Amino acid sequence: MLVAEKVTKRFGKVLANDNISFSIPDGEMAVLLGPNGAGKSTLIKCVAGLLRYEGNITLGGYPNKSVEAKQILGYVPEIPSIYDLLTVGEHMEFIRRAYRIEDDGTEEQLLTRFELIDKRNKLGKELSKGMQQKLSICCALLHHPKVIVFDEPMVGLDPHAIWELKKVFSELKEKGASVLLSTHMLDSIGEDWDMIYIMKKGSVAAICEHDGSQPDKSVEELFFEITEGTVPQ
Repeated sequence: MLVAEKVTKRFGKVLANDNISFSIPDGEMAVLLGPNGAGKSTLIKCVAGLLRYEGNITLGGYPNKSVEAKQILGYVPEIPSIYDLLTVGEHMEFIRRAYRIEDDGTEEQLLTRFELIDKRNKLGKELSKGMQQKLSICCALLHHPKVIVFDEPMVGLDPHAIWELKKVFSELKEKGASVLLSTHMLDSIGEDWDMIYIMKKGSVAAICEHDGSQPDKSVEELFFEITEGTVPQ
C-alpha cells in the first residue's frame, strides 16, 4: 500500500506540490493526470524518495526513504537513467545483485517481452531512447516490487511496448501491487485504473473513481475543463 499525507514541496518560492494526500491500496492503480508543469513528476520523485518534502509518505507501511520501503519499490523515471558502459544484460545483473535475488527466469521473460533479448550485449549508450525506456521498465520490474511508480512511461515507446506495458499494469494489480502512474496522455491510461487524480498547478483539482462515483462528467471532459477551461468541440 502507498500512502501520501499532506505532501508539500517547494523549490524556493515556487510551490510545486500543495498539501497533497492520497492512498493506493494493494492491487489498485492510481493515475496522476495533468498537463506538463502540473507537479506530477515532482510528486512522483517525492514518493520515490528522491526529493525532500513536507508531509509523510509510506510504502507498505514503511517510511518511503527507509531501506525496507526501497526493497519493495519499483521506479520508472520520466527520463531513463541508464549506464552508458553497461550492457543490457549487465544492467539486469546489477539489479539482481543490488536486491540480492536469484535469476528465476524473470529477466529473460522481461527482455523477450519488451523485445530486448537480442540486445542483451548492447551497451546502454548504443540503445535508442525507446530501448533505454524499455530497459528502465525491465529493471524496475525485475525484483517483483510491491509498490511501483511510473513517470510518463509511454514516452518514446513503440506500439508493441505500449501494448505490453498496459498488460503489465493489469498483471501487477492481479499480483496485489500498488501502482502509481503519472501521465499527460489521456489515451495511455487504459481501463485498469481505480482512481484518477487530475492535477493543476501543484494541487489535485478533481478525483475520478472507476466505480462511477465521480462527478457526472467523463474523465476527458473534466480534464479539459480543469486544465483548459473548456471542452474541445
